[in-house]
Amino acid sequence: MLKKSLIAVMAIAFSLLLFSCNKKTEEKEITLVMAEVNPPETLAGRTDYAFKEKVEELSGGKIKIDLQCSGILGDNSTVRKLITQPNSSIQISRQSTAGFVALGCEAYALLSIPFTFSNREHFWNFAKSETAKKMLNEPKEKGLNVIGLFYGEEGFRHLFSTKKVSSIKDFEGLIMRTTNDKTLQAIADSLKMTQQRVDFSELYGAFQTGKVDVADQPLSNYMANHFNEVAPNIILDGHQLGIMETFITTEAWDSLSEKQQQILREAGAYASEFCHKISQEEEDKVLKQIEAAGVSVVKVEDITPWQEACAGFIKETSAGNMELYQEILNYAKK
Repeated sequence: MLKKSLIAVMAIAFSLLLFSCNKKTEEKEITLVMAEVNPPETLAGRTDYAFKEKVEELSGGKIKIDLQCSGILGDNSTVRKLITQPNSSIQISRQSTAGFVALGCEAYALLSIPFTFSNREHFWNFAKSETAKKMLNEPKEKGLNVIGLFYGEEGFRHLFSTKKVSSIKDFEGLIMRTTNDKTLQAIADSLKMTQQRVDFSELYGAFQTGKVDVADQPLSNYMANHFNEVAPNIILDGHQLGIMETFITTEAWDSLSEKQQQILREAGAYASEFCHKISQEEEDKVLKQIEAAGVSVVKVEDITPWQEACAGFIKETSAGNMELYQEILNYAKK
């Protein structure tokens, strides 16, 4: 009888010990703040929500993504500056890779070269490659306090204007909205336009006041931000693919357990594939909306003059990293 009681006590003690250990290793609930400059209905916004929902599903609600869209937390440059500094109040942000070129990310500069990607599948062949995975770490390697989680794309960027435009020659003398993105600056110079720096949040008003005549965006962003109301002329030159990358601060990343990091990686892969599946479909749908809204849409039948105009910049930008650039170009053939 005494032996049975002793065994029972030991069993209870062992169960309590296991419960205690499990309690200690149980993941704590965390909330990560995520910034998005575009509205939730855009391709970027929908990709963000796919990521958020998958993270919360895989973590059983233990990791919550506080997603703030429509530039509530600031424009891209403001958020980028914040997340690349210590103690950021924002932990995750969907950004353009082009925005990190000015911060020293030389490999990302290759992704911004005009006419690099011949079509969407060319980009997605690259995005799923080992080359692309290595490039996710470039900001961290440059000491920028962030690492890349996954890629996406917003479609090819096209020029739109307050003025009627039907060919490359029509842009000469117009005022183009640029940023610190060297590619945008090169396009303005190559097409003999005047440059005007304007934050994205101020672009609609800049068209209204005549501060700018021309800007560029993917079609989904063009319509979602109502630019058709102030610049109802688009030429489908497709000079650059709007490559997205979702970043997390290294502080937030290092605070996660290996299991939590894996959840974010898995959710990122899911969101990336979600973006891949709907991007062309969404662009086709938006193009119909744009045409129905009365926007003048001009298709470019021969891209050669555009490529020739940008040839100097293409050669200059790829010269220092030609092997990697050729590797990126080669994904068109896979």
